[in-house]
Amino acid sequence: MASLAGTGTPLLRARVIPLQGIAVVPIPMLRSSFYLLYNYNKDISSGKKNCGYPGNGRLTRRCLSISAAHAGSPPGDSQVRVRFAPSPTGNLHVGGARTALFNYLFARSKGGKFIIRIEDTDLDRSTKESEEAVLRDLSWLGLGWEEGPGVGGNYGPYRQSERNSLYKHYAEKLLQSGHVYRCFCSNEELEKMKEIAKLKQLPPVYTGKWANATDEEVQEELSKGTPYTCRFRVPKEGKLKINDLIRGEVSWNLDTLGDFVIMRSNGQPVYNFCVTVDDASMAISHVIRAEEHLPNTLRQALIYKALGFSMPYFAHVSLILAPDRSKLSKRHGATSVGQFREMGYLPQAMVNYLALLGWGDGSENEFFTLEQLVQKFTIERVNKSGAIFDVTKLRWMNGLHLRSLPTGEVIKLIGERWKSNGILTESEGLIVEEAFHLLKDGIDLITDSDKVLSSLLSYPLYATLTSAECKSVIDDGLPDVAASLLAAFDGGELLGALEEGQSGWQKWVKSFGKSLKRKGKSLFMPLRVLLTGKLHGPDMGSTVLLLYKAGKSGAVASQVEFLTLDQRFNLLREIEWTSFQRDQPVLQSATGVP
Repeated sequence: MASLAGTGTPLLRARVIPLQGIAVVPIPMLRSSFYLLYNYNKDISSGKKNCGYPGNGRLTRRCLSISAAHAGSPPGDSQVRVRFAPSPTGNLHVGGARTALFNYLFARSKGGKFIIRIEDTDLDRSTKESEEAVLRDLSWLGLGWEEGPGVGGNYGPYRQSERNSLYKHYAEKLLQSGHVYRCFCSNEELEKMKEIAKLKQLPPVYTGKWANATDEEVQEELSKGTPYTCRFRVPKEGKLKINDLIRGEVSWNLDTLGDFVIMRSNGQPVYNFCVTVDDASMAISHVIRAEEHLPNTLRQALIYKALGFSMPYFAHVSLILAPDRSKLSKRHGATSVGQFREMGYLPQAMVNYLALLGWGDGSENEFFTLEQLVQKFTIERVNKSGAIFDVTKLRWMNGLHLRSLPTGEVIKLIGERWKSNGILTESEGLIVEEAFHLLKDGIDLITDSDKVLSSLLSYPLYATLTSAECKSVIDDGLPDVAASLLAAFDGGELLGALEEGQSGWQKWVKSFGKSLKRKGKSLFMPLRVLLTGKLHGPDMGSTVLLLYKAGKSGAVASQVEFLTLDQRFNLLREIEWTSFQRDQPVLQSATGVP
């Protein structure tokens, strides 16, 4: 008999059973991160086993011992199969995206397969539009899948809504074996049980009213058409322990659970039942998911064992937290991948940042491409503590990735944006290139480019002159510098220097400073205020040269509040400097063209 590569575990030959359009394939016997030892004591007082069908399977539950034992190393790399299973009820949350990323990285690092399965059993909330949006976001992040919607595969269908006959098949199997029984309790009865449990300060678990019903009692209700759910028979005593690949040993007492529903009265399967059947029938070797699913492991483990399925390894990833350490939600701002895409973030930066939320390679390095992450990623280095989502750091990281792209590619992206958003009349050329090189250090997001260029082109002179920060500049003889600058402009020296480019500007500035006996800050600060209307900004010489060229070329769109150098000097002529030397100057605006 063949065995799994590197494991020595027998590999059962697949036996396909036609089932209403779905192929039921017995899965390979994979090694598990824990095993279960059942000890069901059957009631044999009648001299025969009551194993369920058509009755309720009268199994007297005394004790169930469920112990955890790591069964050695994971299956051979060729057998690693992981899945990301989103619910199409909304957008792809960054937490879900990180879970998908960790699954993707684990599969790729082990030479395994990354599978997408759509969990759309919530028919009221699931939408096709949401499914398409989730898949689009995963593709945008670069997380391609080998099996799933749009790709197909040998373990389909890959939407839970298309697998109902499979769930019914296994539910019927559990009914026949006695692991599941029919419960005819009404909603009123169930609510009353909860109230009584609350009064007694007990867990709100099902009391087991129909757990030991006779065949006659069951048939009577069926004949009356009484709605029923299918409940899994949980032992009253015992404990489950698992060896989680991230969190270590985790255990639960079974007496806190109670018999749980696997099929609703409308015939729809419950989440934990679907997931178990899907993961087993798709031969998933490792289940890597959010820690909020950790409690579900208890129910799923019971179902795995009852159906004779071999269990996968489990790894539960910590939650992504807001800066206040609460669960990240919409009240904290953008939380979906689609929102960050629309805000101008790069997929490379999103992937890099999400990977670092709970994982690191042990070095000081924080810059990784997707390919580098595949090479470096190990599940052992995933931290079990919650990770803080820091938008400021994400912006910084996006800037790193943006600036790592080929310069021509970034200029093309930004130039097209400037033109499409009505800031410039052209998307390429000297003005676009010089503006990019001048402003690139202030662009962490593509969308930042609009703001920084608009700021560069603006001339908020009056707002600057009336600010508290500018008072010292005014008191340092700004009116005198303004008079000398106007003379240099009217005499043609300044324009002649600008025509010569950077070298001409540098010569003129040096000569102008000597004539005023100024240098350093006492020279450049007043010049910056007078020529750009601001106290701070990128290199002043490059800025003034760009403003001069933009004014001459007509590259700035007419709707932009842009003053050419000629218009700026006309405005300087009209300033009454004495009004800015008073204690409380009147605020004015210089956004329009005089």
